[in-house]
Amino acid sequence: MKAPSDWWNGFFSGLVVDFWRTALPPEVTAAEAAFLERHLAVSEGARLLDVPCGHGRLSVELAARGYRLTGVDLSAELLDAARADAAARGVDVVWRQSDMRDLSFPEKFNGVFCAGSSFGYFDDAGDADFLRAVAGALKPGARFVLDASKLAETIFPAFRERHSLERGGLLFEAENRYDPVTGRYENRYTLTRGQEVETRVASHRIYTLSQVLEMMRAAGLSVVSVHGATDGRPFALGSPGCFVVAQRTAGPREPAG
Repeated sequence: MKAPSDWWNGFFSGLVVDFWRTALPPEVTAAEAAFLERHLAVSEGARLLDVPCGHGRLSVELAARGYRLTGVDLSAELLDAARADAAARGVDVVWRQSDMRDLSFPEKFNGVFCAGSSFGYFDDAGDADFLRAVAGALKPGARFVLDASKLAETIFPAFRERHSLERGGLLFEAENRYDPVTGRYENRYTLTRGQEVETRVASHRIYTLSQVLEMMRAAGLSVVSVHGATDGRPFALGSPGCFVVAQRTAGPREPAG
């Protein structure tokens, strides 16, 4: 089941794209967008960066609310879906195909967010690089919201070796295991729609909340608040998610060594 170190290359294609476009109902997206508006503390017309943006569900929703969005993702198929959804909603979003660590937007944005439990794809150094890239893309004093929902405190209290769900005639089945030596959550996903069957493997680095907060501080991000869901509840052991609100207060510190 162990995924390769660059498992994300080619992962987000085919049935995976179709599944993610239907996985979350519109009310979930609306609640997340409202949470982002509130905690990024921005006004209409603000420049926001969605990274990685996936199929653009939050970029499109926030653009419809009057913000200027840029969405960055590595998957060409997800970006094609994002463009189609933006056109259907009649909104303009700047889409860019890039690794999420490659953010050449110096001090451009009034707010940045990373949604969809996308933090932890890389090794420790890669995740730290991402946070430094985010800090560099923020204007001084601007905020960042990180969906860090795949944490030790959220995963382990509700750990399941197997689970499945169906959306729009597409069956999603997951096999999960945790490797305590590497500190990674390893997954094997099977997606089935009629006669189509695709299998993917993925891997996330499982940090504790305290580790994530220290990484953010090292990147030049000052932690403002931590929430257990988009309803704003405080984070606690067993919370369904983890949303960290931070602010750029200084330039990122140089990595040790």
